[in-house]
Amino acid sequence: MPADRKYVYGPVPSRRLGRSLGIDLVPFKICTYDCIYCQLGLTTHKTLKRRVYYPVDEILAELQQVLSAGDTPDYIGIAGSGEPTLHSQIGVLIQEIKQRTAIPVAVLTNGALLWQPAVRKALMPADLVLPSLDAGDPQLFQRINRACSGVTFDRMANGLIQFTDQFPGQVWLEILLLAGLTDTPAALTRIAEWAARIKPARVQLNTVCRPPAERYARPVSIEQMQTLKVFFAGPVEIIGEIPAQQAPSTTIHTPGDSEIMAMLSRRPCTAEDIAAGLRLHLNEALKKLQQLVASGRVHTLLANKKIFYATNKPANQCLN
Repeated sequence: MPADRKYVYGPVPSRRLGRSLGIDLVPFKICTYDCIYCQLGLTTHKTLKRRVYYPVDEILAELQQVLSAGDTPDYIGIAGSGEPTLHSQIGVLIQEIKQRTAIPVAVLTNGALLWQPAVRKALMPADLVLPSLDAGDPQLFQRINRACSGVTFDRMANGLIQFTDQFPGQVWLEILLLAGLTDTPAALTRIAEWAARIKPARVQLNTVCRPPAERYARPVSIEQMQTLKVFFAGPVEIIGEIPAQQAPSTTIHTPGDSEIMAMLSRRPCTAEDIAAGLRLHLNEALKKLQQLVASGRVHTLLANKKIFYATNKPANQCLN
C-alpha cells in the first residue's frame, strides 16, 4: 500500500457507484466551472486548457499498488479534485486501466468539454460516463455553473447529445436540483426537454448533500424530488444517502492517516463515509478523525444536520 497516496483515494462510498476507488487527474481545484453547489469549494483555477497535469505512469503504478492489497471496489471512478477531462491523456489512462483489471471504469465529468471531438474520443473506452446537466437555459447555466469563458450553454448541451449518441457504454445523466433555482415547473420543463434530447440510459436526480461553495445553494428534499420525477422520461432515479448499515460492525482494514486524508482532500466526508469506504468500524473511524482534528489537519463542518470532516486547505485564490 502506498505510504502517501497522491492520485488514488478511497474506496469511497458513492451514492451512485457503490464503493468507488477514486483517481484524481488534476490538482485542487482546476475546473471548467465554478459551481455554486460544489462540495470542494470555490474553483481556484478556471480553465479550458487540457494538458498532462499528472504523469499517467505514476498514476498507474499507484493504482496497481492499491489494487494489489486485495480490496476490490465496485468501480474505478475517475473524478477527484477538479474536472478530469482537462487531463489530456485521460483516454490513455482509461485504456491502460482496462488492460490491468476487470473492474469497470466510470468517468464523472461536468460534461463541459464533450463538444470537443478529442474529449469524446478519449472517453470511448470507459464503461460508464456520468455527466451533469444543472440547467436548461443559458441564464441559469451561468448562474449555477459559472462556466469558463468559451463554454456556452448550447455548446455544452449539444456536446452531451453528440457524446451520448456515439458512446458504446452507458451514460447516466445527473441533474442536481437547487431550491428556488431549478425546482420550479418552468426550470424543470426546460431541463427535461434537453434531457430527452440527450437520451441517457438513466436520469439521476440529486441535490446538495455536503457543504456547498455558496451558502445560498440550498437542497431540495427527497420527498420533493420524488414528485419532480414526472417531468422526465425514461428511467429516473432519486440519489439518496448511503445507508448507515454499509459501515462494518467490525474492523476489516486499519487505514493509515494518509488514506483518510486522501479521501478528505477530495471532498468533505462524515465518519460514516470514512467507515463505509475504508471498511473500518465506525468507532475506529471517529477516533482517527478526532485525532486528525486535534492535530489541526482536519476541521468539522455542519450541513444538513450532519457533521462533515474536511482538510484544512489554504484560502482560495482566484487565478482566472
